Amino acid sequence: MKIVKFPKEKSARIAYIALLSIAALLVVLLLTGTIIGLTRQDKTEPLIKFESAPKKTITSEDDIRVFSGLGRLRIPLSNSSILLLSIAFPYYASDSAFTEELAAKIGDFRTAASTYFSSLPAESIIYIDEETAKSEILRMFNESLRLGRIDALYFSDMMVIDAGL
Repeated sequence: MKIVKFPKEKSARIAYIALLSIAALLVVLLLTGTIIGLTRQDKTEPLIKFESAPKKTITSEDDIRVFSGLGRLRIPLSNSSILLLSIAFPYYASDSAFTEELAAKIGDFRTAASTYFSSLPAESIIYIDEETAKSEILRMFNESLRLGRIDALYFSDMMVIDAGL
């Protein structure tokens, strides 16, 4: 038979007993939960139900603002020209989580727009189809978002500066 010795110091002994009690309590809780889980019928309601926060419905009275945090983009194009472009889009200012996500994604948005325009062939630079560009960039923006979606994009200051001049 093995004899277990308690620590001699009073504070160490109290800590040892407390940790032993917590471990025993956890074992009892796990065994109780396992027994309850095994004896319950398949299609019964859960004993404890955690509900998430209610989804906020957006009404027409919400404050709609225009996000223009991307600034003016200077995008080098395949034919050595430079595209100057400002991109903006509407968002609900009352959705603070989505607003924070938009602010955090500014770098990703700038990179996505630059990648799209710099990958266009040289002959199509002069005749950029604005609607196709908007829909493609909108798709790329929304792929990177998790907390909401952008519904529309606006281009302003869109001009191509020919580097051959």
